[in-house]
Amino acid sequence: MKIMSVNSGSSSIKFKLFEMPSEKVIASGQVDKIGFEDAGFEIEFNGKEFEKTLPIKSHTLGAQLIINGLIEHKIVKDMKEIAAVGHRIVQGGEVFKEHTIVDDKVLQQILDLADMAPLHNKAHVISIKAFREVLPNVPHTVVFDTVFHSTMKEDAFMYAVPYFWYTDHGIRKYGFHGTSHKYVSELTNKILGNKKDSKVIVCHIGNGASISAVRNGVCVDTSMGFTPLDGIPMGTRTGAIDPAILNYIGEKLNLSSAEVYEILNKKSGYLGISGVTSDARELEQSIAEGNKRSKLAFDLQAKRIADYIGSYYVYMEGVDAITFTAGIGANSPRLRKLVCDRLKALGVKIDDKLNEAKAQEISTKDSKVRVFVINTNEEVVIARETLKLIKRKA
Repeated sequence: MKIMSVNSGSSSIKFKLFEMPSEKVIASGQVDKIGFEDAGFEIEFNGKEFEKTLPIKSHTLGAQLIINGLIEHKIVKDMKEIAAVGHRIVQGGEVFKEHTIVDDKVLQQILDLADMAPLHNKAHVISIKAFREVLPNVPHTVVFDTVFHSTMKEDAFMYAVPYFWYTDHGIRKYGFHGTSHKYVSELTNKILGNKKDSKVIVCHIGNGASISAVRNGVCVDTSMGFTPLDGIPMGTRTGAIDPAILNYIGEKLNLSSAEVYEILNKKSGYLGISGVTSDARELEQSIAEGNKRSKLAFDLQAKRIADYIGSYYVYMEGVDAITFTAGIGANSPRLRKLVCDRLKALGVKIDDKLNEAKAQEISTKDSKVRVFVINTNEEVVIARETLKLIKRKA
């Protein structure tokens, strides 16, 4: 059975086609710069990669291009070979506590939540409509970032604001990167031997970054909040700051609240501190060249990651494993060492050679906490959940 996982943005569509339930990747690729004359389409299969540049005016044309590409390269004979399409959705709010099959009501509910994720949910709906137009006779599912974190208790997800803000307006911590945290925590638990009452902390560190505390396979806390702006500093995001700063700096610099919000989201984090870049690889090069502000950007993030790990250690009454994942977490020995060196009070010790070699386990034998490096796979989680949903429907 062939299932496609789709992750769409406002001007892009990324996809992977799986053979399920074996989870073999048949093909992958993306369409980017949708709406531009020089949009791009790329597809990879059997170790081969094909790219082309052409005008792609809409997500519908992008979806059609993907399906046609699969047929053209004889990856599938026709559209009927695709049994289902699973779509990643960032924000499910309190409406969606489970992943579900798409219908018109579901699409409207996702749109109704767009105020909480304006850059994401609207784009997701546009993409779903596009794929439903191109593949009208197959089930489409929605897999939410927020579902994995919906198991948090009130003391973890509530903010100390007037209670009606929560009951009337949904102001609470939702958490994001849920499919990544689910995949990595499950794999970590498997390595631990699926021990009873396991306590795992997942550090998903990419340009966007979040930490989760997972006890016995269930999320009990996470660093991102009402939006992905909360938590630790990231590529261009501040992470948590004193909210009084917004009004103060707005008055000082004569900025509107929207302008301040834009700066917190797109001009802060690595970029804001270093003044050089939001890219971790370029930041490490800048550090090697002696840039103190670039070093500060890494140090500041590492300290805040360690702060969250320490608080989750207390909240879960211990931790069995810490796992680093995503673009920076899985590929930056420097950041992993900066974080783990701050966790010596918890008995965390890593082997520098294993860390530099990007081994799966980088902790020493006498470390009280095991430390892993695991590549995430959000797309396979989407495919798994889609398979579950269509089997249930059948």
